[in-house]
Amino acid sequence: MAAQAKSFDYEVSLDETWDAWSDRGGGVLAGADEASWTPEHLLLAGLARCSLTSLRYHCVRAGVTLTARATAQGTVTRREEDGRFAFVLVTVEGDVSFEPKPADETIAALLEKAERDCFIGASLTVAPAYAWRVS
Repeated sequence: MAAQAKSFDYEVSLDETWDAWSDRGGGVLAGADEASWTPEHLLLAGLARCSLTSLRYHCVRAGVTLTARATAQGTVTRREEDGRFAFVLVTVEGDVSFEPKPADETIAALLEKAERDCFIGASLTVAPAYAWRVS
């Protein structure tokens, strides 16, 4: 019998003003500020955070402390293949440092796992392009 894969469930609720709450509590994400925080911005924020969360997970397993920040950028336009508006270019740039600093091949493996295991990036039709700066 094959082992059943882990399953992770998430829920967000929006009220009539489109304020959003996570099923985990925390602060409200104000829906009235859609001019500043569009759904596209929220997707990019989720991608950047997911990428760093994935990297941190693998660093903890390797006994390495991570300090990191990231920027995500994306371009939405009509896709050539179906004429639908979608993200056609997505990039994530991360500035990371490790303590203790592992060997270069270990750093490369950690970054590769971070990209591979970010399920937000894996869920996109367009594959994110990553650029990491290690100090």
